[in-house]
Amino acid sequence: MENLIRYKELSQRDDFEDILENRRNSSDIRYALRSFTPVLYKGVMPCSAGMLKTAVLQSQCLHFVIQQMSAETGESPAIIQEEAAVILEEMAQNLQLGFIRFLAYSLSKVFKRVFRRVRVNEEGIQRLQQAIQEYPVVLLPNHKSYIDFLVLSYILFTYDLPLPVIAAGIPLLGMKFFGEILRRSGAFYIRRSIGGDKLYWAVLSEYVKTIIRKGFAPVLFFVEGMRSRTVKSMRPKLGLMDMVMDPFFKGEVYDVSLVPISISYERVLEESLLAYELLGTPKPRESTSGLLKARKVLSEDFGTMHVYFGHPLSLRHLSKGRINRCHFNLLPRDLPRMPSEDTQVFVNETAHRIVHLQEEKQVLSPWFLIATILMQNLRGIEFSLLIEKTVWLGNLVQTFGAVLDWPDCVPASEIVSSSITLHKNIVHNMGGQIVLTEEPQREASPEEGVFQHAVTVLMCASYRNQALHVFVRPMLIAVALHTVASSRKEEVFRFFRFLQVVFANEFIFIPGRTVQDFEEGCHSLIKCGAIQVINQDITVTKNGHKILSFLEAIMEPFIQGYQVVCRYLIEENVEDFIENRYVSAVRGFAAQRILSGSLESYEVLSSDMQRNALAGLIMFNAVKKSKTTEQTNFKVNKAAVKKLEDMLVGRLPLPKDSFSRL
Repeated sequence: MENLIRYKELSQRDDFEDILENRRNSSDIRYALRSFTPVLYKGVMPCSAGMLKTAVLQSQCLHFVIQQMSAETGESPAIIQEEAAVILEEMAQNLQLGFIRFLAYSLSKVFKRVFRRVRVNEEGIQRLQQAIQEYPVVLLPNHKSYIDFLVLSYILFTYDLPLPVIAAGIPLLGMKFFGEILRRSGAFYIRRSIGGDKLYWAVLSEYVKTIIRKGFAPVLFFVEGMRSRTVKSMRPKLGLMDMVMDPFFKGEVYDVSLVPISISYERVLEESLLAYELLGTPKPRESTSGLLKARKVLSEDFGTMHVYFGHPLSLRHLSKGRINRCHFNLLPRDLPRMPSEDTQVFVNETAHRIVHLQEEKQVLSPWFLIATILMQNLRGIEFSLLIEKTVWLGNLVQTFGAVLDWPDCVPASEIVSSSITLHKNIVHNMGGQIVLTEEPQREASPEEGVFQHAVTVLMCASYRNQALHVFVRPMLIAVALHTVASSRKEEVFRFFRFLQVVFANEFIFIPGRTVQDFEEGCHSLIKCGAIQVINQDITVTKNGHKILSFLEAIMEPFIQGYQVVCRYLIEENVEDFIENRYVSAVRGFAAQRILSGSLESYEVLSSDMQRNALAGLIMFNAVKKSKTTEQTNFKVNKAAVKKLEDMLVGRLPLPKDSFSRL
């Protein structure tokens, strides 16, 4: 049974190199102090961090905004200019090689203690080295951990590549000493809530654009905007993406290279913190004392990390035939302008494409497969059956095109056992039965017991979430096949499209590619032998029922979660509400259903799922959203909520003319 599948060795397909191997066998001091002579962009202009700030403050674009604000407010331009200088002083990086060397030495010590391996695709490094010399480069990693940007700076230093300037959240600046170390290691700080602050937007925009124009350094930011608490992909934020593209649109640079980067953790450092945040525990404030208290992680094992540097995408090539750059020459380049509708659509599609490419190259460890199986067996599963299912699922995800890090020539039982040991804080083997690990707790009320158990469930779910991109297209087709009373391809597609819209905030799809997504999902199911498509009819094969049932079970917590939100809005006589009260009320409503036995899924207790469900209801006009100066209000249309719930579970057919166009 353990040798049913001969897995392709990961290193043969992607040529990953463990960069910690040399660090374990040589001096960290010598590594940090070695000669550092990175290749530079051929168009780079001599520029220091101070010269960069001067260029921003003297820019015509910022001067125009200052004059505009002065006319609007009556305030002196000199005073507004001083405010801009203060904003820039708070924001700007101050990259210095000495601090980079200090960080390289420190991170070597830390990474060797917490990770078994940090594996990097060297072919991607070679592509990046070439791209950096030719055009300004923007590095776009996914964001799963606080240490993502530290890892990337460490990798670039290791391979003698220019260190990036990194968009970081302003709370990190509040960390005494450490915030300044990060600034001098390339971090520039952005406030989390900018709102309608015109001056702040102008300073930030001009700062980022000046870095691109001058080729000062690669720019690194997280296209999703913030760390994902569920550790699955989020919808991209477009502000910084628009800024880095603008110099190309205006003809100030010949091209810009966008480099998607996939970071995969076998075990995430903040796994329990993320689960508690999802259950309503406030996120700890970033502080140096908090960092020092977190030293206990240095004694733990976080397994292997994979970092995949994708193919650089030419902005010039991507925009060809999409963006008419002649329009940008009709006004002076120095004047700020709102992007056109075509530009906004292009930026949005490109950002979604980056997220899709990040997902494609994520490396799945065996634990991700195990977590996916455990989420369907929360009461426990026999060890021997878990091995069998893990091997089966490994075969399936490879058929679906996933990158799987399955050790070569190692028995499956040993691989599964090792994964369980690494994640012993989540599961353990109790007499041949694999069960969730429950932390010993003080005597608690039944509701408190639900939330204690939910912490472990959400931690387990976070690893299943990292594999969802592999399943999502065939998964939605499996649900559609089960729900609609027809095998006609057109009818299945209509429900598939409906599900894509409802769960648009749970699963990320490139806009305008619904038909392609559906065909890709069908192809995956045909490839694994689950379905056949004959004369526009989809037929489930004899062996396909097992696969489709498994895929439906992956989707079930999401459907249950959205149903619970609908039930709450209908049954609790809610007419209007504000978001914070909504989250806590739904959480309490769901907890009572779990205690009564009418609900099995703990994931609806997650604030992210509750907010995503609310966004779906707003999209269908079942809830109306309105803003005042003080808060955001929501008004419920109970009939529309009930209709959406009935369509979701198949009690009500989709409207005849909706969700077609296959």
